[in-house]
Amino acid sequence: MIIRCDNCSVSLQLDESKIPSGNFTVRCPRCQNMLRANRDLKGQGSATVQQLAENRPAAPVDTQGNSFAEKQSDYEINNALKMLLSALKTGGDKIESTDDTAQKPRRVLLCLGEKRDEVAQRLSEAGYRVYIAQTPAQANERLREGKTEIVIFSPDFAAELGGAAILQQKANAMYSSERRRLFLVSLEDEGTTMNAHEAFLRNLNLIINTADMPQLPLILNRAVMDYNDLYHYVNRGLGAEAI
Repeated sequence: MIIRCDNCSVSLQLDESKIPSGNFTVRCPRCQNMLRANRDLKGQGSATVQQLAENRPAAPVDTQGNSFAEKQSDYEINNALKMLLSALKTGGDKIESTDDTAQKPRRVLLCLGEKRDEVAQRLSEAGYRVYIAQTPAQANERLREGKTEIVIFSPDFAAELGGAAILQQKANAMYSSERRRLFLVSLEDEGTTMNAHEAFLRNLNLIINTADMPQLPLILNRAVMDYNDLYHYVNRGLGAEAI
C-alpha cells in the first residue's frame, strides 16, 4: 500500500500484511507528520487519491454578511484614490502605492479546537476572511496558496494528530524569507497576551490568552500593525506587500 505525506509529499510504501484493518495512522519518517489512512476502502480509488480528496484546503467560513468583500472593495477604491490624488498633487509621472495597512482586509487561517467557532465569528464580524482547518493537512494545503499570512492555532488543534506541534515544526523549518511572511499566533490558556519575549523564544509572533478573546480583533490588528512597522523598510526594499 502506498500513501503520500500531505506535508512533505514523500510517498511511503507500507507492508499490507502489517497494516490493521480500518482506519490507522502512521508517522512520516521525513517530517514526522501523522498520516491517516484506511486499508478497507475498496473500489474508491487509491489511498493517495483518497488522501488528496480528504485533504482539501481549509474551507472558508460561511457567514451571513459579506463584510470581507465590502472591506476589500472599499480598501482598493480608497487606495486607488489616494494614489491618484498623490500623483496629481506632486505632479509626478510615477504613482506610488499609499497602502493604509491599518485598513487592509486580511485572511486568517484558524487551526483551533474548542474555541474555533467563537474566534471565527469574532474575526468575521471584524472584516477578516476566515478559513477553518480541521487537520494539519488542510492547513498546509491552504498555506500553499500563499495568500493566507495569519495563522491562529491552539494546543488542542487536531490533538490526535499532533496538530499544534506540526504547525510549530513547519514554522521552525521555514527559511527566514518564508517565516517573515507568516504571522503565527498562539491562542492558549497559559501565557501572557502580547508578551513579545515569550513569543520570540517560541518562534511565534503573538501570544493571546483565552481570557482576552473579547478583544481579539483589536489585539490582532495592533500586533500586525507593529509587525509591519518593524519590517517596513525590509518590505519596501524587497518590493513586498505588508501583511
